Amino acid sequence: MTETTTVEIPGYRVGTWQLDASHSEVHFTVRHMMISKVRGTFGVKSATFVTPANPLETTVTASVDVTSVDTKDEGRDKHLASADFFDAEQYPTMDFASTGVRIENGDFFVDGDLTIRGITKPVTFEVEFGGFGNDPWGNYKAGATAKTVINREDFGLTWNAALETGGVLVGKDVTIELDLQGALQAD
Repeated sequence: MTETTTVEIPGYRVGTWQLDASHSEVHFTVRHMMISKVRGTFGVKSATFVTPANPLETTVTASVDVTSVDTKDEGRDKHLASADFFDAEQYPTMDFASTGVRIENGDFFVDGDLTIRGITKPVTFEVEFGGFGNDPWGNYKAGATAKTVINREDFGLTWNAALETGGVLVGKDVTIELDLQGALQAD
């Protein structure tokens, strides 16, 4: 059941929020050789959240720097940035623009369009609010985590290698998890 009324969120404030990049990160996980998982991160280039009186009308835009990919293996990171995967030279960012916010059974979801390699597809992030509060310097902050799973091949990330034992080197499903902190901007 989708609720469409205004919701109450303790500490919620109307305004424009800018990403605090030093306290935000994009994590991803993908199957490797069908027996384990590779984890990595991307640096968030920018993100803006506009929160109107009704939290369900919030908008989000974000951009991730593809060249910042870090899987703790320099060779793999270079391969991921190459034309075999992200083609960072031609497509240096991954971008997200929300199309709606909703609540289902008490859980928050942000729907939107994700663009990777110039291909845009709809995705849904399940969001968990961490809360709101003032930091020691008087900045009002908000924190949240979000998670989704995409099929990388839907975005043109189709490179793979067959394994002698059967299966493939890289799984199709990629779990994306966001740790985000934003600061409310002065009017």
